[in-house]
Amino acid sequence: MSKLSDTQLVILSAACQRSGHSVYPLATKLAGGAAAKVLNSLLGKGLIAEVEAGRDDTVWREDEQRGRLTLRATSEAFAALGIEPETTPHGGNTGATEREETERASTAAPGDEAAPTEPASPRPRKTREGTKQAQLIGMLRQPEGATIAEIVAATGWQAHTVRGAMAGALKKKLGLEVTSEKDEARGRVYKLPAA
Repeated sequence: MSKLSDTQLVILSAACQRSGHSVYPLATKLAGGAAAKVLNSLLGKGLIAEVEAGRDDTVWREDEQRGRLTLRATSEAFAALGIEPETTPHGGNTGATEREETERASTAAPGDEAAPTEPASPRPRKTREGTKQAQLIGMLRQPEGATIAEIVAATGWQAHTVRGAMAGALKKKLGLEVTSEKDEARGRVYKLPAA
């Protein structure tokens, strides 16, 4: 897969963190046709897909046959970011909003095993070995921790991408508690507790 731009990484990271994996609202401001250009590029790479828009979803475009469409992150997006996709109770993304999924579950016929009566708790995510995210976790688990500059040098990411990965993927998705402390010689050092 070709290298992703920082803008593409920010959009994908935000979408993968949302419960419905929705691309909207965009996590970055893009002027004019720039948003369409970036989103079309992600569509072409198979990292996002068009799905039927729910009542409360932002509409990407309208199609004569499929109706109103919105954009969702695909499992390929999770792979590109180095995280495992979470599974949904219905075996896939239905394109419905979280509220619609909850309403559908609460109106299911009695004894219908396929529809849960309450939202399922999210499964903990796992990090694939050999990814930049795994490399980031390894650096943060070292006793001496790592600075943003050290992580940038090791991963090739930009500083804001490193901060986003720590705040989003590590803290929110994986539930890891990243701590930081000021070191006189190195500057701000970030750490994770040893596994």
